[in-house]
Amino acid sequence: MAHPKRRQSKSRRNKRRAHIKIQEPLLVQCPLTHQKHLYHHAYWHEGKLYYRGKMVLQKDNPSME
Repeated sequence: MAHPKRRQSKSRRNKRRAHIKIQEPLLVQCPLTHQKHLYHHAYWHEGKLYYRGKMVLQKDNPSME
């Protein structure tokens, strides 16, 4: 197995690690409900499922009747 001849410097190590970091999730605001949600994801708000600015599904809650 090959082994390095010389130790890699701290600056080379840090340059490699410069791209390894935590990124914030991409949040957008719905034009209909003004709720923040993940981009390209459906989300629930007040018992309704929204996707791309439209209501897709409404949750029927028997306890509310």
